[in-house]
Amino acid sequence: MTPMLRTATFGLCLLICSVAHAEDKIGVIAPLSGSFARLGAQLLDGATVAVNANKNGRPISITAADDKCEAAGGADAARQMVQANVMIVVGFLCAESLEAALPILNQKGIAIITPGVRSRTLTELRSDQPYPVFRIAPSDQNEINETGDILGGLWHSTPFAIIDDGTIFGRELASGVRARLEDKGLKAVFTDTYRPGLDNQNALVGRLKRAGASQVFIGGERDDVAAIGRSAVALGYPLVIASGEVLSAAGNGSDLAVGTLMIAPREPEKLESARNAKNAIELAGKVPEGYTVPAFAAAEVAMQALIAAQSQVGSLTEILRKNVFDTALGSVQFDGAGERIADTYRLQKYDGTQFVLEATQ
Repeated sequence: MTPMLRTATFGLCLLICSVAHAEDKIGVIAPLSGSFARLGAQLLDGATVAVNANKNGRPISITAADDKCEAAGGADAARQMVQANVMIVVGFLCAESLEAALPILNQKGIAIITPGVRSRTLTELRSDQPYPVFRIAPSDQNEINETGDILGGLWHSTPFAIIDDGTIFGRELASGVRARLEDKGLKAVFTDTYRPGLDNQNALVGRLKRAGASQVFIGGERDDVAAIGRSAVALGYPLVIASGEVLSAAGNGSDLAVGTLMIAPREPEKLESARNAKNAIELAGKVPEGYTVPAFAAAEVAMQALIAAQSQVGSLTEILRKNVFDTALGSVQFDGAGERIADTYRLQKYDGTQFVLEATQ
């Protein structure tokens, strides 16, 4: 073999070998410092364990960046992702950092899978074309629709009230649920905005009783729901109280009334589909809590999309929009706007120590 032929053969081998062993890069953007560092660590842990548990033999690595849950941090983290040539990004817990990162990542065609940001950012809302953002968690509209559907089945023949605490979150949730119920021909006998933060809500409960409401949906914080429950018990009024995911948050020590209803997704680590992910996370010495399992699922989607890209025509964004992915959260599919198509909310009842699924669900 001539020296020139050997050189050409060697060069061809280098090209083929480099392609054969090319490594896919998944970026992880999360708050790894500051007040939200603990949650950011959960996100990074979940994604890292998922990639390390990858059994398909395709080399995949993670590049992490700290967005500090701030706009400037989000932009900086996005530039780091571009410089590192990542193919897809998993992460974001704060809308501010996501909004700042979006234009930078979008310019390079880098899709984002977020387990934390549920509401569309202003950047997305103002765009004629959907940004490549894919949400693992259900959107705010999912919460309103599914809550209204569940309550519609429960309260179709009983007088109910809908109240809120006056905050943007509480008011939008309550009004959205009320509109969903009205679409079903169900109208509340009482609506009101209550004063939050009171230990005693006897006056509010008295107004509910005079209105004839035997059920109430509350758009407010856990501590307010607990106070309303205490007042109902003190006044001997058998009021059925329902609220949303806020009831799973830690309170100030005051307990909820037994029988309080929560309409929310089940905790990710308790899902049957999350068993293998939970085991892998524990074997890695991590705790399957908070964002760990959702981040594991987001990384699973990213890896499956990268594998699909080897045989399917189209960009990663197109592949994410047209495929169904098997994850620790169950089957994940996205609509054209990147929202998860799922029926994830469940009716759960407080038994005095924890929320348990209702037998009818």
